[in-house]
Amino acid sequence: MDPHEFGLDAYLHRINYSENVDVSPDTLARLHKAHFYTIPFENFDILLGRGVNLDPQLVFNKLVHKKRGGYCFELNGLFLTALQALGFNARALLARVHVTGTPSGRGHQLELVSIDGRDWLADVGFGGNSPRMPIPLELDCPVSTDGQTIRLTDRGHFGIMLQAFEEDEWTDLYSFNLGHVFPADIAYGNHYTSTHPDTIFTNSRVAGRPLAGGGITLLDRTLKITANGREEVQTLPDSPAYLHAVKKHFGIELDAPYEDLKPLPPDRDRP
Repeated sequence: MDPHEFGLDAYLHRINYSENVDVSPDTLARLHKAHFYTIPFENFDILLGRGVNLDPQLVFNKLVHKKRGGYCFELNGLFLTALQALGFNARALLARVHVTGTPSGRGHQLELVSIDGRDWLADVGFGGNSPRMPIPLELDCPVSTDGQTIRLTDRGHFGIMLQAFEEDEWTDLYSFNLGHVFPADIAYGNHYTSTHPDTIFTNSRVAGRPLAGGGITLLDRTLKITANGREEVQTLPDSPAYLHAVKKHFGIELDAPYEDLKPLPPDRDRP
């Protein structure tokens, strides 16, 4: 989608944004927060056999008009186009995910935004560990907001590493470099991530929505709600009532019966 043809009014209404839209760090931060706290992370179309089509108009229709969520290529793809439509100097980056301890291929999209000679990283599509605000592209300068502390650090051949401070230690989230990313690079990453039988997105139902100081996450039938330093764990029903819970907690209304979702193995029923 050409940024000049982007439905800006509809997008801003979708993320409940009514403040200034000048090209500034403050506006970038407000837009990032509004998008991240409004549009949920989710992968249900993959498990419904629909795949993930990154045609910008289809992504806009899904996330804005249908009020669905998406995963990184959809969420950050939409955010990138919105920033460009508003006049920001922004481009995509690709990252390797390290959360399992084994680095992935470059299967995560984020944004590099340049404002008045200063570079910022913006990421509204990494689920619960997404940075809750844009962060300056500055190494070893921890940033804390809304109960999250993160930093960027040099990790040699991996490039720049985003880390989160959890349980008194720094945990690797993803690594990236500043090389130019072409649309074909994004297409390759999206195809692998949404179709390969070994990825989490083809095997598990995943959803996430942040809360102030916490969040709500779904992994298959296990729902976790973290707020005010407390965690509540629920097991969702293996029935059509599952869809009602997904709508209640994430605002996601699926236009398909529960039976159309990819079945889960029996061991996925336990939190």
